[in-house]
Amino acid sequence: MEQLTKDTFKEKVFDFEENSEWNYKGDLPAIVDFYADWCGPCKMVAPILQELSNEYAGKLNIYKINTDSEREVAGAFGIQSIPSILFIPVGDKPQMAAGALPKSVFQEIIRDVLKVN
Repeated sequence: MEQLTKDTFKEKVFDFEENSEWNYKGDLPAIVDFYADWCGPCKMVAPILQELSNEYAGKLNIYKINTDSEREVAGAFGIQSIPSILFIPVGDKPQMAAGALPKSVFQEIIRDVLKVN
């Protein structure tokens, strides 16, 4: 699991300042967790994402964006509530989910949306 800044987000995921059309830069599917340190539900999601990061190592990238310190990235994606989770398949449009999802839902989305087994 990797913490991203605005610059590393633009380099690894999507350069929202240069492109208006979605253009994912990664070669593996990804999950981006938009969170804040003070957010209770975010703290519930963090260990689940850590487990998934270990289980799907080499098949999936999991990134974290702190919405307090990276307001520009959060603003570019219209983040209104946290946690907000961005699921990014390779070669397709991303999908956003809001709220603390259980591990089983993450696994279902990883399998069905991100096409990772």
